[in-house]
Amino acid sequence: MRQHNLSRVLHSLADQGALSRAEVAGRIGLTRAAVSTLVDELLRGGLLSERGPGRSGSVGRPGSQLLLANRGPCGFGAEIGVDHLTVCAMDLRGTVRARLERRLRLEGSDPVPVLAELASLLEALAAEAGALGLWPAGLAVAVPGLVARGTATITRAPNLGWSEVDLAPLLPSGAFPLRVDNEANYGALAELWGDPGADGPGSFVHVSARIGIGAAIVVDGAVLRGAHGFAGELGHVPVRPGGPLCSCGARGCLETYAGEAALLRAAGLDLRGDPGERTGELADRCTAQDPAALRAVRQAGTALGIALSGAVNLLDPQRVVIGGSLARLTPWLLPPVRRELARRTMLTAGGRTTETPVTGSLIGPAGPLLGAARSAVRGALDKPARLLAPPGGGLMA
Repeated sequence: MRQHNLSRVLHSLADQGALSRAEVAGRIGLTRAAVSTLVDELLRGGLLSERGPGRSGSVGRPGSQLLLANRGPCGFGAEIGVDHLTVCAMDLRGTVRARLERRLRLEGSDPVPVLAELASLLEALAAEAGALGLWPAGLAVAVPGLVARGTATITRAPNLGWSEVDLAPLLPSGAFPLRVDNEANYGALAELWGDPGADGPGSFVHVSARIGIGAAIVVDGAVLRGAHGFAGELGHVPVRPGGPLCSCGARGCLETYAGEAALLRAAGLDLRGDPGERTGELADRCTAQDPAALRAVRQAGTALGIALSGAVNLLDPQRVVIGGSLARLTPWLLPPVRRELARRTMLTAGGRTTETPVTGSLIGPAGPLLGAARSAVRGALDKPARLLAPPGGGLMA
């Protein structure tokens, strides 16, 4: 029970930022005396810091403000992309303190040397984090494929050419937990956790697009994973059954119309080079009213709207969020998406038709990495005993 209550104190500060002891007590439903005992233990363990009084809306002298520590334990996030490996260290406050990236092409790659490269990158990150007084308390990895529920095994990643790859023995997770999940799920969690002013936990569909297209379904603040952990494969929903052959082996999947390669090809752009620059060039051409670029993005938006209409009809989400590289194209992408949703969905409220809002992500392509790192942090906050007894010997300890 004590560990549970310590975790509740930590999570309340992670979710709300600086709070007084009285405010923490009010949020978690314990007496102020009980919270003070818990807070004192966390202060002695270096997991909290204390600053001067904040503003008070109540009668009496305002209490000092508690903050999660910005030294000590942190979460490591990693993203395996088709064209990059990226890692970051996030402190308990949710601030990214260090970030490293390596650009490389991974289509059809051998997973063993790729994961060795990722392990090397994580070791370099651990050195940078250590210089800042941080040590890893958890690692979460975002991957562009299906992950078997409750495991670290990539069942299938068509754009990498990987199948049945267990990351656990190939990464230096050491004494702390390793989490692996689809990059769209982590992107959705970054959206969910990154909006402290949101009204309630939220139910939405998050589309994450780079080379491929994935989606995550959030229902009442939790990711809907499906029986096997494979929910949300929007990129492989057929929008035209007789269309082009997809990397998954089927025809006419959304990815063949709205994936990055399909978009660039339709716009007449070079598929080589940095993906961020390529998408930026496509956005620039749309701004300049280039006919081929506008036509390609509108066709992609139409296909995306067709695929999303099934999800909206089935799930009735509060909103749809477009993330990843497509977020940069929302001024031209969203009108055809909204048009298809209006044509193909049947939502009513009080006897009148309503529309599901569709917006672009404010986080964009960084979502999967940030969601992974925040997931590692939140997982660490679930187990305060581990944070109060840091490991020795670095990342491999």
